[in-house]
Amino acid sequence: MKTLLFSITLLLVSTMAFSQAKKGELRHVVLFKFKDTSSAEDVKKVEDAFRALPKKIKEVKSFEWGTNNSPEGLDQGFTHCFFVTFETEAARAVYLPHPEHKAFVGVLGPHLDKVLVLDYWASK
Repeated sequence: MKTLLFSITLLLVSTMAFSQAKKGELRHVVLFKFKDTSSAEDVKKVEDAFRALPKKIKEVKSFEWGTNNSPEGLDQGFTHCFFVTFETEAARAVYLPHPEHKAFVGVLGPHLDKVLVLDYWASK
């Protein structure tokens, strides 16, 4: 009986620690490399469409973006970085198949050479 109680207690403590670790913010990092054939106007359309998503999808907690200016030369052709922040994995699960996100992907698709996406729980 003591072993069972210990196991249950350990499971509860582990679950609580795991949920506490997720109290941060869920970051969705997206890097784009555009096709050489895409014009500055094409890229601007993609930027504008991505920047509009937080106003259209309430699950987005915050959003920021920028273009590469690193002097290191390690960008592998990626020029744009976008950070989309969510409070929960459930919020991200709403965002990814959302019709507005899918419409954005339609704007992006013809101009995209490569994309890199990483999601992580921010910790300090």
